[in-house]
Amino acid sequence: MLSKQLCELWDWKSPTGQIKDISARDLLRSLDNKSLIELPAARWTPRKPGAGGEKLTYVEHKLVPVNAELKDIKPIQIKIASTKNEADLFKSYIRQYHYLGFDRSVGESMKYFVYGSDGEVLSCVMFGSAAWACKARDEYVGWDKEQRTARLTSITNNVRFLILPGVCVPHLASHILGRIARRISCDWQAKYGHPLYLLETFVELDRFRGICYRAANWRRVGYTSGLGRNSTSTSPLLPIKEILVYPICNDFREKLCS
Repeated sequence: MLSKQLCELWDWKSPTGQIKDISARDLLRSLDNKSLIELPAARWTPRKPGAGGEKLTYVEHKLVPVNAELKDIKPIQIKIASTKNEADLFKSYIRQYHYLGFDRSVGESMKYFVYGSDGEVLSCVMFGSAAWACKARDEYVGWDKEQRTARLTSITNNVRFLILPGVCVPHLASHILGRIARRISCDWQAKYGHPLYLLETFVELDRFRGICYRAANWRRVGYTSGLGRNSTSTSPLLPIKEILVYPICNDFREKLCS
């Protein structure tokens, strides 16, 4: 495969030694779209989930209503979805109950299950690749384009945060965010061979207020333009989102700009 040959030629690997095949494919497609190279015709065209009669895989599960105080369901357990069965269940929850559904994760990612003291699932939280370019975030960090290219994998984006239907526990969401923020860099180091220095997320203002993030000490650094990556319009075409970040360490700027 061309992408694998490119990785071998450039010695393009992750810190754990795995070739970055998906990143190479994205690069080749981008160059092809800009007519800088000409790729051979695709052998097959992937279908979107649910298109062309394809059925999504739903894992049978039960929802247990929880209406309690946070102290009543402690200790909270947070576990990484590491096996195929756990990953399938995680995706099933997100597909059914999150308004954005589940899209394939490209690049480095981490999926967390959150359990109450009785062992029932309360929440699913997913982190994935950081936004390639985000003016407000980039200005907050203070890096230039070259520094961002070199260090972007040291940031991760909270792309999905789901409290399951029927779970009503005041302060649970901010408690989960705080717990994950204290461990995620170590989890990332164990899985991918490098730490994290900053977390980011984008809150759609038409739907949410982001209170749980503020309660967990995330900082607002700005708003998206709503124009989209390739838009030629001067008026917002997409929902405006609040940009929030959480520094994992005090010297995050020094580390990200080094």
